[in-house]
Amino acid sequence: MIELDRLVREYDGRRVVDEVTLHVARGELVVLVGDSGSGKTTTLKMVNRLEAPTSGTVRIDGEDTSAIPGPILRRRIGYVFQQVGLFPHLTIAENVAVPLELQGWERTRINERVRAVMELMELDPSVADRSPAALSGGQRQRVGVARALAAEPKIMLLDEPFGALDPLTRDRIQETFLKIKRSLGLTAMFVTHDMGEALLLADRIAVMRRGKLVQVGTPRELVQSPADVDVERLLDTPRRHARHFEGLLDA
Repeated sequence: MIELDRLVREYDGRRVVDEVTLHVARGELVVLVGDSGSGKTTTLKMVNRLEAPTSGTVRIDGEDTSAIPGPILRRRIGYVFQQVGLFPHLTIAENVAVPLELQGWERTRINERVRAVMELMELDPSVADRSPAALSGGQRQRVGVARALAAEPKIMLLDEPFGALDPLTRDRIQETFLKIKRSLGLTAMFVTHDMGEALLLADRIAVMRRGKLVQVGTPRELVQSPADVDVERLLDTPRRHARHFEGLLDA
């Protein structure tokens, strides 16, 4: 579904993404993890050409994305990021409708789809006519996901979408997103710096360091056989939390 073939991105002669090759199967959720500056977000943005590759190829369903005009490509791919980016002068319903209007959907169909995706994201219909400023951070993030889902994309890209939320809200939205991903058969790439979140959400995890992929595997494969001490270190925090929780149960 998504193929990254020897993808490179350079800034002023410095490689921030270095020969990344990765395949994301249809219906799979691959989570990119790594320290700040590892190249996660730049890799993600090259999928929908918010960043242009210096070299290498991105293919979607076998089609080289460099042959697709950027705006058209991005309309096919849902994109969610931490800052949400809702338009403050529009209502919630109007924000969700933006990609549908860009694609020229008829008004009745737009209204039906907006209601459907808001329900999918467990947003109360009463918020439809409110401004983004009137909503909580968790509600705004749900609106951001609803907007990304509105045009019925088969692919979603998510860049640390839940990182700014409190733990309880984050947990609820993660569960909602997983249910939607499974029910719709979405293919997704998800960036996070939180290995615990990656272990919870991912079908496979791709660990990046200094622009390179250092390990790709299922959560079980990473936990049981980390590729090196740096991957082991990324797993330290979720392991420590798990041991602490188990200790509380045994106390």
